[in-house]
Amino acid sequence: MFGKLSTYSSEQTLGFFHLSPTVLDMQGLRRILTAFTLAVCLSSPGKAQQQCTNGFDLDRASGQCLDIDECRTIPEACRGDMVCVNQNGGYLCVPRTNPVYRSPYLSPYSNVYPPPPAPGPVPNYPTVTRPLMCRFGFQLDENNQCADVDECASDSHQCNPTQICINTEGGYTCSCTEGYWLLEGQCLDIDECRYGYCQQLCANVPGSYSCTCNPGFTLNDDGRSCQDVNECTNENPCTQTCVNTYGSFLCRCEPGYELEADGVNCSDMDECSFSEFLCQHECVNGPGSYYCTCPSGYNLLDDSRSCQDINECEIRNFTCTSQQTCFNIPGEYKCLDPVRCEEPYLQISENRCMCPAENPGCRDQPFTILYRVMDMVSGRSVPSDIFQMQATTRYPGAYYIFQIKSGNEGREFYMRQTGPISATLVMTRPVKGPRTIELDLEMITVNTVINFRGSSVIRLRIFVSQYSF
Repeated sequence: MFGKLSTYSSEQTLGFFHLSPTVLDMQGLRRILTAFTLAVCLSSPGKAQQQCTNGFDLDRASGQCLDIDECRTIPEACRGDMVCVNQNGGYLCVPRTNPVYRSPYLSPYSNVYPPPPAPGPVPNYPTVTRPLMCRFGFQLDENNQCADVDECASDSHQCNPTQICINTEGGYTCSCTEGYWLLEGQCLDIDECRYGYCQQLCANVPGSYSCTCNPGFTLNDDGRSCQDVNECTNENPCTQTCVNTYGSFLCRCEPGYELEADGVNCSDMDECSFSEFLCQHECVNGPGSYYCTCPSGYNLLDDSRSCQDINECEIRNFTCTSQQTCFNIPGEYKCLDPVRCEEPYLQISENRCMCPAENPGCRDQPFTILYRVMDMVSGRSVPSDIFQMQATTRYPGAYYIFQIKSGNEGREFYMRQTGPISATLVMTRPVKGPRTIELDLEMITVNTVINFRGSSVIRLRIFVSQYSF
């Protein structure tokens, strides 16, 4: 017959063993009793559930686990020639003829027992006691009462280093800190950025996240939403007019100025370009400090680092003759001689020459030559529109062709037709100064109705300064 043995926890399979009358001796009996005593003392791993092992019932009043007397509660616990003997946490089925155990539930004088043996020395058999026990997660205190065991404080928990131990009544819980979630016994970081916590930019960090904003925005006090920065109010980044836009700004220029490639400055020259040096032109070191100097033809501005051109023509600080015209360029000036028209051209204004149609020498020559002068700083950014040319009159059936007739040997410029009667001179390669460039920009007029072909030329002289400011 078989007897019940209480094991590791209520979720594990019960163990059984068979007692044979031929092998049951004192030494085997002691092993069996020791096994039963140890079985009821084992604890459930992690103490995830507060309960007693098999063979015990929880006494709600005292919080203690008391043994169940299976010999009383289980009908016919042992059958045949076996008798039930209750134990702590279980019971045994032993032969009725075994002299070691007698069932307390049968009269010793019952006629089913054999006659008692002859008197002799009484063996010193082990006595099975029922010790006071507490349910899992509790232990006896100095007052012999069941008190909760703080597994977290005693470091007897089984939480891994990534978890936090939280003591509970009769057990404990393994949890994670804020920003982490428990997966398969490990605390893994929660990627808050996947859930759109930030309005614009989100950076996930262990256990948390950080919100930032795109350029042109600032983070609000809530740490999540972004607000447009009015760059024009805080600090005007433009040299002239600033217009705030959502997340950025635009610079606009006054009439007569052109917006440079940086989208900030308005000027007909690039004197405000930044470099890796402290000074715009030249830095002179001094004891414990430094100062900036400007080349001849420039003044140092109040910021002590920038240079500004001196317009010698305005302040009349030039050496041109009365017949010449003073033309200012960055850092210097030019004395321009009056325009003189060469044969067969006739001068019709101070800067225009015309070749009369009735003159046979004018047949293959441009009808008019217009003289224009402009200045340009050295190293101007490219591509750059520097001059515009257009027809003053449009005739029915006529179309216009624009081209660079001469002066573009270095292929630094080209004509881009922008409309039926207009074109723009575009600089495609940086030009270093000082240098003087003379271009003949030709506009060819073709009229298929009257079978006419003629041309006009703008003779453009460009003075390139030595410096980029």
